[in-house]
Amino acid sequence: MRRTTAIAALAAIALAAAGCSSSGSSSGSSGSSSSAAAGGNTVDIYSSLPMQGASSAQTIPLVNGIKLALAQAGNKAGQFTVNYQVLDDSTAAAGKWDPGQTAANARKVASDSKAVFYIGEFNSGASEVSIPILNTAGIPQVSPANTYVGLTTSLPGSAPGEPQKYYPTGKRTYLRIVPIDSIQAAAGLIAMKNAGCTKVAVANDKEAYGAGLATLLGLEKGNYGVTITSNTGIDPTAPNFRSYASTIAGQGANCFYFAGIVSNGAVQITKDVHSAIPAAKIFGGDGICTSSYTSAAKGGVPAAIDPLIQCTVATQNLSAYPGGQQFLAAYQAKYNVSSPDPYAIYGYAEMQLALNTIKNLGAQGNSKSAILAALFADKSVQSVLGTYGFDANGDTTLKSYGLYKVGSNGDPVFFKTVTPTKTVS
Repeated sequence: MRRTTAIAALAAIALAAAGCSSSGSSSGSSGSSSSAAAGGNTVDIYSSLPMQGASSAQTIPLVNGIKLALAQAGNKAGQFTVNYQVLDDSTAAAGKWDPGQTAANARKVASDSKAVFYIGEFNSGASEVSIPILNTAGIPQVSPANTYVGLTTSLPGSAPGEPQKYYPTGKRTYLRIVPIDSIQAAAGLIAMKNAGCTKVAVANDKEAYGAGLATLLGLEKGNYGVTITSNTGIDPTAPNFRSYASTIAGQGANCFYFAGIVSNGAVQITKDVHSAIPAAKIFGGDGICTSSYTSAAKGGVPAAIDPLIQCTVATQNLSAYPGGQQFLAAYQAKYNVSSPDPYAIYGYAEMQLALNTIKNLGAQGNSKSAILAALFADKSVQSVLGTYGFDANGDTTLKSYGLYKVGSNGDPVFFKTVTPTKTVS
């Protein structure tokens, strides 16, 4: 069901070719490109995110947040000038992240002697590709969005051989600032229980993130008193899902949960489920909690479905964060947007993490190994998000998800914070 095997194979091929040159893909940069960097007082930071397709509704604000934090720091981290380059791990043909492009991005960064920090990936399946390549090169990698448990743990919901197979050196080089899917699944179950769901049909897009999240919903359902009638892996390229919708209607489902990303058939399957079960409430994770799914004007579902939708993202009310109001004011001043996609603040927080870590290391701020050690050692990161740290697996100590509904303009709007107390272990 999961694309782990194929992706892992591609990663192995990419590792073997890690010495080959690759131009990667750039969507713009702040400061000079890495190849133009000169002298010993410059360091290179990269992001690798899908800048095309449906996910760009989330990743463009995320990159804006990254650039905002860097601009506020004057492109400096202590004594070092920071060159930041945006890499695109998607292709126009795919309309989403692409394994080959992701591998090319990782190889590009692995071959850059000045690279000290890699922001990515956005999709968990993409990190299955990039982590082994960057691990071999010792590049610190921090994701602003990955939630699949198998990238860092062998918790229920992971696949055999995970996470060890992603770390060929035996040393962890990957961290993330968002809580893992065991927490997100629990948050979704709480939301469905509170919404009166008695029978939930789950569909997943067969990617690592979607299949893993769907599995966790099934494993944790007993903790929250929700019945899941089925978990079905779909073909994201199917022209419609009317047969599937008819099947779950026959199962008596009164709620539907899509575990996957927008570009993998999310809009079409939601429309077909709504046609078959008009009163069914619709749920999903952070992979669909974006305007490209919720707004008809942006290619999403019809407006009539919006009142039925609830979805989870690791961000809460942006203005309620310790540094949220200042962030929103600065974001609006720079980009003339008052309510950015929630991932904007994660981009901002991640660049701040990189800059502060480099700055605090002084003369060692251009050392990949020193930065990596500092990231794992810091248990009280002072951030716009509040105080957090990383455990030995590289997972954040943050434990809450935001529950979103759809506003009158078709965009997701924060509803409330959900902090699960029971997850699989």
